[in-house]
Amino acid sequence: MSDPTAKPAAQSGGRRAAHAVTGPSAPSTGSPADQTDYMTDSRPITEDTPGPGCRKRDPIITARKVTRSFGGINAVDVDYLEIPRNKITALIGPNGAGKTTLFNLLTGFDTPQSGEWDFDGHSLAGVAPYKVARLGMVRTFQLTKVMGKLTVMENMRLGATDQPGESLARALFKGLWGGREKEITAQAEVLLQKFKLDTKTDDYAASLSGGQRKLLEMARALMVKPRLVMLDEPMAGVNPALTQSLLDHIKNLKAEGMTVLFVEHDMHMVRHVADWVVVMAEGRVVAEGTPDVVMKDQAVIDAYLGAHHDVDLGDSHGVEQLESELSHDEESVVGTENAGLLSHTRITELEGRPRNTRPTGETGPEEKRP
Repeated sequence: MSDPTAKPAAQSGGRRAAHAVTGPSAPSTGSPADQTDYMTDSRPITEDTPGPGCRKRDPIITARKVTRSFGGINAVDVDYLEIPRNKITALIGPNGAGKTTLFNLLTGFDTPQSGEWDFDGHSLAGVAPYKVARLGMVRTFQLTKVMGKLTVMENMRLGATDQPGESLARALFKGLWGGREKEITAQAEVLLQKFKLDTKTDDYAASLSGGQRKLLEMARALMVKPRLVMLDEPMAGVNPALTQSLLDHIKNLKAEGMTVLFVEHDMHMVRHVADWVVVMAEGRVVAEGTPDVVMKDQAVIDAYLGAHHDVDLGDSHGVEQLESELSHDEESVVGTENAGLLSHTRITELEGRPRNTRPTGETGPEEKRP
């Protein structure tokens, strides 16, 4: 395999050079034909055999030797990772795999112990989060960050860049900022209508449902006209009635020329919308590939369900059957939410007694009370 740190010649000129000179620009939303190209592009995503650290044909993010530890525990230990441009990439893995921590590192909300990473040719090491956003790389959070005491429209206006009224001297003269405010308001109205929040314009953000807050946060992120949108568990806490709406919006981001990187635990959603999947476990990237391939990868199955299980994570019936088997197996309790609790309870109750003995009055499966 060739040196992954070497950039292909095609990436050093043309579009990338233009970004380096002019800074972020709005994704191409041109004609419907232009948008269709992003959805029907069947060119291979990777130049190598799919796997951890494989090189992409046209990466928008590159991370090298990025590490972050807490109290001696490696939360993130990514040797090499590229995120493909104009694709929807899912970042998956069990709880504690380091997904959100990696998001925080890439966007400047946390500082790694080592490593370097860049966005479209711009090094992001040491760059503040607001400057990362101005470059065209925005994110949402697991817990929505809306301003509850501001209206929906006011929240949207906060997301816009280049606001002359933020300067105290200019704020005193409406003629210096009034025109720009009208532009921002018009842009916000278009996005709110697109996300079906236009009837909530004057409502306080605190009055919105969890799903509506997710939509508001996503819409506000688009006020900076980003090239990359990072969504941290966009479906968490969302009413199922809004799930399809969120899925459609995520796919529309790609149709409009943006790149999407999202964290998600719902394998059916991942299989439905993702072009590429990156799997993390214990801070490391353990697999990469298309959804159908990754969900059958034994390393991925082991990371989610423990070793020695062979189940397609996209097969809901197979996963449910395995969970049922595991919940009745005292020695293998991985796989269900209740299994961990049952295991903890049993260990506590039997603490201090031989493992194969029962407390007084407890009956086994072969015994029945009269």
